[in-house]
Amino acid sequence: MDDKQLLRYSRQILLPQIGIEGQQKLLAAHVLIIGVGGLGSPVAMYLAASGVGHLVLVDHDSVELTNLQRQPIHNTGTLGMPKVESAKRTIAALNPEVQVSTVQHKLDETGLVEAARAADVIVDCSDNFPTRFALNRACVAARKPLVSGAVVRFEGQVSVFRAELPGSPCYACLYRDTGSEEGDLCSQFGVLAPAAGMIGTIQAVETLKLLLGAGSTLAGRVLMVDALAMEFRSLTLHKDPNCPVCGSAA
Repeated sequence: MDDKQLLRYSRQILLPQIGIEGQQKLLAAHVLIIGVGGLGSPVAMYLAASGVGHLVLVDHDSVELTNLQRQPIHNTGTLGMPKVESAKRTIAALNPEVQVSTVQHKLDETGLVEAARAADVIVDCSDNFPTRFALNRACVAARKPLVSGAVVRFEGQVSVFRAELPGSPCYACLYRDTGSEEGDLCSQFGVLAPAAGMIGTIQAVETLKLLLGAGSTLAGRVLMVDALAMEFRSLTLHKDPNCPVCGSAA
């Protein structure tokens, strides 16, 4: 690192769990972010600000006026622009040292597996179950860690799935894929903007911990957040031996 980088990341380097060695790990890291909306906004911005060297952003949508209430990586000036390009512009202004690659289309199963294999950590910031199930299958196939988040109304949840570790559950151990095409719940039921920020920020923290090998992650746990009551609950999640994705039958 040069003197400018040492100054930029000085408050992180002061942390004994990070230091110069940890910061160098972040600068060399590669994170895949699926979805650059309400969850992807804080994830991408905090990872970029923290100095994660390479971010791959995947999103096929364009910026709409309804997005701006909860997706602060976009702004009025980028209305109509592809979300990945809008996000790339914001990240460049925030930290021009971060390499940003963009994918402006949906990835099929093969594409997801290839993208997951190339990354150190995958962050699921999508807004629908079909994408979450497909991404989980890709992470299990690639044996890469997945940081999963979801939010609707005032509530959200975060978990970490460590496909590379024996005995660790996957997303399908928590939810079964019924083949439903259920889409964006936010457009149906609404969402409080800071609630999305809370969940996305927790996802960013879990991602940094995975990259650094620091602390205890949410692997084997599901963190439930109720912003209306301001309550947090942690539920234990065990690997399902009959899971169709990661179980023995699979």
